Amino acid sequence: MKRLIATTAFAALAVHAAAAGYPEKPVRLVLPYGPGGGSDVVARPLAHFMSERTGVQFIADNRGGANGNIAMEIVAHAPADGYTLGLALTGQLAINPSLYKKIPYDPVKDMAPITLLGSAPYFLSLNRSVPATTLAEFLKLARDKPGGLTYSSTGNGSGLHLSMELLKSMAKIDLVHVPYKSAGAAITDLLAGQVQAQFISYGTGVGHFKAGRLRVLAASTAQRSRAMPDVPTIAEAGVPGYDSGVWYALLAPRGTPPAVIKRLYSECAQLVKAELGAQMVADGITPIGSTPEQLAAYIKSEIAKWADVVKRSGATVD
Repeated sequence: MKRLIATTAFAALAVHAAAAGYPEKPVRLVLPYGPGGGSDVVARPLAHFMSERTGVQFIADNRGGANGNIAMEIVAHAPADGYTLGLALTGQLAINPSLYKKIPYDPVKDMAPITLLGSAPYFLSLNRSVPATTLAEFLKLARDKPGGLTYSSTGNGSGLHLSMELLKSMAKIDLVHVPYKSAGAAITDLLAGQVQAQFISYGTGVGHFKAGRLRVLAASTAQRSRAMPDVPTIAEAGVPGYDSGVWYALLAPRGTPPAVIKRLYSECAQLVKAELGAQMVADGITPIGSTPEQLAAYIKSEIAKWADVVKRSGATVD
């Protein structure tokens, strides 16, 4: 028994000592999409600023495929030493568990939350030929013509698809879904009037918004976008309680030493208030910097929320 106690104590001291000097070698940040994908906008500035703050290189590693499942499997099964981290979006942590019959990781059991870095809205946008200038007018038009309006997305089960399905459910309207293989193809047909509506991210749509080529009705998140503060939220404009969008979370493999998690959270929380936060705002993302405990609770609530939306939409990729 004495030997067991001594061994346990020694192991605890060793973990603490290792965490105290963390990081001592390059840290791999696994991203769920390919280069130029939706994760780069947060992950690459994060890797740059973390490298500057710690003096150790943080390397962004794009591992796209299977809507991020490949990247998350890598993180879930990596050594829990703090040298492999993951940057996950809403899809990987909240939607994929319901969208796929089986995924190679459990977003709750296999991951150690670090911080929710930020979130960004989608903007409900219309082709300018649609006779609606406000959300209320659009909803009335949809109710007057059930199934008479179409909307585009980047595919079944995508954030753009399910955000509109959530709006359909909450606002009690009927729209026809037209899925595309890319954001570029979807927005091209929206501009041409082949479809009437679409949720669009700030980065994808900002040029069209500023040029007046699309009519922007509302932002999907609960809070207004700091990049477009004059655009009301959907909740403000007539659908109370509506909240959707994309969020960015930093994770480690389950079992990563608490001291390492604490160090990573502390560094990120400071960055979100400074350089990284400023970059995120410029890219249309609202900085958050939640605690690990807050992120853990948020992930669970989002899994339940989107499971219901996926079920009602009938979306599946299997």
